Amino acid sequence: MSDESTNLDGVAETLLITLYVRALESERPDALIRDEKAVALVKGMGYDFSRMERITKDENDKTALILRNCEFDRYAQDFLARNPQGAVTHIGCGLDSRFERVDDGSVEWFDLDLPDVIEVRKRLLVVGEEPRYHLLGCSVLDDAWMDTVGALDRHAHLFMAEGVFMYLEEAQVRSLVLGLAERFPGAELVFDTFRPYLVRMNNLRMRRSEFSARYHFGLKRPKDLEGWGAGVHFVGAWFPFDRPEPRLARIRWVRFIPPLGKALGIFHYRLGDAPSRHPIRG
Repeated sequence: MSDESTNLDGVAETLLITLYVRALESERPDALIRDEKAVALVKGMGYDFSRMERITKDENDKTALILRNCEFDRYAQDFLARNPQGAVTHIGCGLDSRFERVDDGSVEWFDLDLPDVIEVRKRLLVVGEEPRYHLLGCSVLDDAWMDTVGALDRHAHLFMAEGVFMYLEEAQVRSLVLGLAERFPGAELVFDTFRPYLVRMNNLRMRRSEFSARYHFGLKRPKDLEGWGAGVHFVGAWFPFDRPEPRLARIRWVRFIPPLGKALGIFHYRLGDAPSRHPIRG
């Protein structure tokens, strides 16, 4: 397989971090997720994945990243259980095969990422002829993709952004959230980010690893987004220590110290004031 990854730089290149960790996880006997496509890609690419060890050498960090990946799957599955004719937009899809993991047979699925990422994805992750699956190659800050998603005759929408918002400025996140609330009232939004202090700490790690991407957006209090207006409602949050995980047992004590135990989280919101037909899981 040719080294398609060398065409990626900046934020786009960071998708290889999660790809690498999924591949490592898939080869463990106690794997929390199995992604054979990730294994094949890492083995087949001519990319120097040893660079990733400078960021992912901590086993607890790897486990937390995998737990995050699994939790995003669960959010999608929960949404589809409540909205079997719904639409899901995976913002910053990278080389993740989430659609194949959670497809319920009726969802309209959009994988959105930067144009160069989508081109790599087309070459390396071929999805069968599935009319319900769509690729969108543009920046999430380009409103044009909303026109494509909005043209679909689906009443329930879920927007998922895994490993994306922390790379944006707060003003950009605010504009995006309010734009989604205006265009898709009643939609759900799920995204992850860090507390502000961890944004600064992780940027030091990124500099040492020679990645050019930097984090910007952190969230101190999940309800802060409700102050942005447009009927943004906080539904719930997930943190890596919410449920017992044996591989994190030795550091589970940090759950008693909120700045540490809640340093990384996934946050769930309803956008706009359109009534929901089904209860939303927090």
